[in-house]
Amino acid sequence: MKKILSLAAVLLLTLAAGAQIQRPRLVVGLVIDQMRWDYLYYYYDEYGTDGLRRLLNGGFSYENTHINYAPTVTAIGHSSIYTGSVPALTGIAGNYFYQDDKSVYCCEDRTVRSVGSDSREGQMSPRRMLTSTIGDELQLATDFRSKVIGVALKDRAAILPAGHAADAAYWWDTSAGHFVTSTFYMDRLPQWVEDFNRKNHTEPKFNIKTSNLGVTMTFKMAEAILQNEKLGKGQETDMLTVSISSTDAIGHEYGTRGKENHDVYMQLDKDLSHFLKALDEQVGAGNYLLFLTADHGGAHNYNYMKDHRIPAGAWNYKASVDGLNTHLQAKFGISPVMDEDNYQFYLNDSAIVSAGLKKQDVIDEAVSWLKKDPQFLYVFDEEKLSETTMPQWIKERMENGYFRGRSGEIGVVTRPQFFGAKDSPTYRGTSHGQPFPYDTHIPFLLYGWNIRHGATNAETHIVDIAPTICARLHIEMPNGCVGTAR
Repeated sequence: MKKILSLAAVLLLTLAAGAQIQRPRLVVGLVIDQMRWDYLYYYYDEYGTDGLRRLLNGGFSYENTHINYAPTVTAIGHSSIYTGSVPALTGIAGNYFYQDDKSVYCCEDRTVRSVGSDSREGQMSPRRMLTSTIGDELQLATDFRSKVIGVALKDRAAILPAGHAADAAYWWDTSAGHFVTSTFYMDRLPQWVEDFNRKNHTEPKFNIKTSNLGVTMTFKMAEAILQNEKLGKGQETDMLTVSISSTDAIGHEYGTRGKENHDVYMQLDKDLSHFLKALDEQVGAGNYLLFLTADHGGAHNYNYMKDHRIPAGAWNYKASVDGLNTHLQAKFGISPVMDEDNYQFYLNDSAIVSAGLKKQDVIDEAVSWLKKDPQFLYVFDEEKLSETTMPQWIKERMENGYFRGRSGEIGVVTRPQFFGAKDSPTYRGTSHGQPFPYDTHIPFLLYGWNIRHGATNAETHIVDIAPTICARLHIEMPNGCVGTAR
């Protein structure tokens, strides 16, 4: 009888072992800041075979992936990729936004200190993000035995993807010329990070973000994390989030065409090739699941477009703020518009209350005045968006992008290819933020563990990325997720 029971116990243990959930050893999220979808093919013939072309030729591409909210900016993009959610739920309403009549930065946190420098550039955390991320859910699924680490030059691009329960996030402190973190994560830098910083520092104040060196430095740090933290070598799946910031900074400065943009994507391809080889060597080819995407796209420069007879132009948002305040001063005796940001106008509640005015009267008057500007296709009261006549696809993106108390009271949609920038015949740069394809159409590639080669043109959204990854890991999707697993 005892022998039968022993055999039964062995059989049960064998079945249990065979039923173990299969997961990759490592998940890598790679975000290329401001990478338009068409860059996959615009530079395709010049890419090497081991970088972006390796992902395209060996992975699965969701060719019709769009951002389904506006404004389309960095902080929102990074948070949405990893939460599967939109600003209406995450609370990340922009890189900067207003709360209680005060401008705030999405990741600033004066309750923490910089670790690795004495500057305020390290006083950052994810506390303003109200929802969980892929990494948070991975930690919950493994009882916090997984390691989750984020890295980028931009603090928001390292912090928001890694999530609340991350083991670490590292970003570049320009004033110090090296990577730092904050006491949200740890009290001192690991020795290996201090060693890395000594070997790879730059002169303080050097703007590495506008240099191709920024691409290389980020991948070098990612490889150092991989090696020193032994990611992918434990009992549980680990996660590394990497964001390349220089592509955005260079795009803003020099636009979507020309030598500078070309060169940074050639550098990206070269460094990505090296990074993939490091993953193969340290984790094992086929043992990691990697996804590549972008936080937003970018508009072609308006001078470039006009040179080819394509309608385009610059919107002088400061002139709109000044003109609107002048009008409201004449009408109500106050100038209540604090600022324009994220294609939204922010009103000063305290000034309106002190003047004894009804806020709705001020909003209605402001909307009426702004509608006279031919640069705008639509001007609307954010709280009454459902009453506004506009195409449903634009309305949906505006609704998804609005968070009461952090977004502006009045939203605008400019004409296509008109974006907020200085109006100058010598201006070469670009920007982003609007609901049109040049800002919303982004790459989404899956590569590695259990990924078959292929592509689809089926409609996909940025918020579908997180549930797609979570479904493959057999873990719950983030708690504010609105996307669909693909």
